[in-house]
Amino acid sequence: GVSFGVIEQLRMARPQAKFLELVHRLDRETSGILLVAKKRSALKNLQDQFRERQTGKTYLAMVKGNWPARLKVLDKPLHKYLLDSKDKQAGERRVKVVARDDADGMPSVTLVKVREQLPHGTLLEVTIKTGRTHQIRVHLASEGYPILGDDKYGDFELNKQLASAGARHGLKRMFLHAWRLHFNHPASGERLELLADLPPELTQFISNQAPARPAP
Repeated sequence: GVSFGVIEQLRMARPQAKFLELVHRLDRETSGILLVAKKRSALKNLQDQFRERQTGKTYLAMVKGNWPARLKVLDKPLHKYLLDSKDKQAGERRVKVVARDDADGMPSVTLVKVREQLPHGTLLEVTIKTGRTHQIRVHLASEGYPILGDDKYGDFELNKQLASAGARHGLKRMFLHAWRLHFNHPASGERLELLADLPPELTQFISNQAPARPAP
């Protein structure tokens, strides 16, 4: 709902900083870790690490339904496109899974691990090996298990129920959080691990749910 991005806000908040640039991006609806470089040399080093896949990015996502534990690797090409003029969101960017022989398909690999089965869905640890636009959202939805609260690729009727004011298990945002990031320090080369806890509204959504019953 703001007319400027996070980097503009950071620059306004820190006028003494000579250099501030985003190393990578998160979707507007995604919370969690976002790296910012304070030197041009650090920016180049970190962006090279992302491009050469030397970093490790793991997200927490809750999806609709019971994700099958056997489904651990999603290797599906993705293609970006714009919605046409017949759609209400004409001109908006979207992403879809395409066939392996599609000339416009970008190789995309997502690793999935079940963290917890809950009544309203499954909490997943999702590690991306490629950084495509909307990669996690589209890959999970393509298997029939969209992320709860996703307003582009999700179950819109379920999202509406979860967001309603009287919903016992209320969820008013997308359940996708950049939880863990591994990378090499741009100066020392030391391998670092950053962790960001789930924000309160997502933690509350989980705690509001009764424990899942064990399988018979």
